[in-house]
Amino acid sequence: MAKPNVVSKADLLASAKRCIAEDGIGKLTLKAVAEGAGVTQGTVFYHFRTKDQLLFEIVKDLCESSWNDLNNRTVSLECREGIGQALQSARSRCQYRSFYHQLFYSLVVAGFQQADIRKQLGTLLRMENDRLSQLLDGAGQRTEELPSGTAAILINALIDGLALQALLNEDFPVDDAYDAVERLCNLWFDASE
Repeated sequence: MAKPNVVSKADLLASAKRCIAEDGIGKLTLKAVAEGAGVTQGTVFYHFRTKDQLLFEIVKDLCESSWNDLNNRTVSLECREGIGQALQSARSRCQYRSFYHQLFYSLVVAGFQQADIRKQLGTLLRMENDRLSQLLDGAGQRTEELPSGTAAILINALIDGLALQALLNEDFPVDDAYDAVERLCNLWFDASE
């Protein structure tokens, strides 16, 4: 029997994540999410008008949770160590068949046709760039040649590009690639000191 329509958006996102973990992205439907949460399909539709909107909300939730967790861990760290923690977090998600990146890149494709998804993804990327820029600025390091905002965009682009390559190549050398990204970040810090 379905529960009354007093389920939270977070409960529906948890149901969707369970559905994906159990059956994969391809079998995720609003109906499956409703069944997993014990509510009607209309309740899910009320919160997420489309499957793509649901996928976006999952990606946004995972992204924000990751950044909040990172901020909690790096509050007392030096800026360089905070960036190291951010790279370690990104490295842990960079793997063949990564759940998060499969969702993210599915949405990127959807965003080519759907302006609302494209706009929401753009906002999410700007938030990530801003958070990374704040980490770079955390200890006051700045360089005129490469401002922290631009450095954040480049680092984020590297991370997303590495994730795409890891999704497509089971033998992708994740550790070597991330070691190189960390060396690039250290060069930025060295130049700004």
